[in-house]
Amino acid sequence: MCKALTAIDLFSGAGGLTLGLKQAGFRVLAGIEIEKIPAATYKLNHPDVHCFDKDIRKIGAVEILKATGLKRGELDLLAGCPPCQGFSTLRTRKKSNAVADDRNDLLFEFLRIVEALSPRSIMMENVPALAHDIRMKTFLKRISVLGYKVGRKNVRVEDAAEYGVPQRRYRMILLASKTGQVKQAEKSEAITVRKCLEAVRLAPVGEAGDPLHDHVPNRAAHVAEIIRNIPKDGGSRTSLPDHLVLECHKKKNTGFRDVYGRMSWDKVSPTMTGGCGNPSKGRYLHPEEDRAISLREAALFQTFPADYQFDLTEGRGKVALMIGNALPPEFIRRHAVQISKSLSYG
Repeated sequence: MCKALTAIDLFSGAGGLTLGLKQAGFRVLAGIEIEKIPAATYKLNHPDVHCFDKDIRKIGAVEILKATGLKRGELDLLAGCPPCQGFSTLRTRKKSNAVADDRNDLLFEFLRIVEALSPRSIMMENVPALAHDIRMKTFLKRISVLGYKVGRKNVRVEDAAEYGVPQRRYRMILLASKTGQVKQAEKSEAITVRKCLEAVRLAPVGEAGDPLHDHVPNRAAHVAEIIRNIPKDGGSRTSLPDHLVLECHKKKNTGFRDVYGRMSWDKVSPTMTGGCGNPSKGRYLHPEEDRAISLREAALFQTFPADYQFDLTEGRGKVALMIGNALPPEFIRRHAVQISKSLSYG
């Protein structure tokens, strides 16, 4: 029996990356997550992984190696998504220039761990704008010196919908190995909202026994009426009668047009964000029922299994943020399989 390849997950969040790595056959030895609720969620679902619930800037290589039982150069894969909110298109308006944000420099904490552990391969996922930022160019130069095979195909912006995720989600992914170029994962036919929800067949809201699915918000009467009047299966607020149009939406070209929109049964879902489940934040209304999607449905669109647990200690808003920030496990799994092949045959 072949020994499982090892991995460490930096900036672990709720554990989507770790789950995808496990599904690809990796043995995840450690995760690092500074925030209390994401770290608690990570531990709920991955009790077999050593979770450092503290600031990565205060964690040294000796501590990581001791906790994992590894020696420098033995780790097969170092993976992670360093927070780079300054690169978000919502914050930059234009997709090229990053807003000044201390979190952007966490990219170099990732680099520091690469230099310290010397893993055989690297996976990094992030917002698309990072692919063209000067920091990424610096990162690539540094890892090239360390012996990683770096070419023009190492950093790509991909739509997760082409890799088994029932969601339109453009992300940057970096794959680099010391054993050779990592081949691109195979693309597949899109999984629609209908196929995603039918595959799981959740009980009706209020009857599932799942706090992520059973919550029914107490909406103001006028908001409930707006929701009832949005046309089924992909309708938008542009179809509302004048008396239901909110004042903030009456000016032309004002606001995000997907706000108070319904998902379409036979398309992928929109991008899950920290506002998923809130119709005032995007196209998060159920295709047919007069409600927003539940947090469980949002997690399904991220390809978390229906029994994945999320810590609700600090409320539903925190869970929505974890789901929106998560790395889709299936997207990670497909790329991790390619890394596994490069390590096995390199």
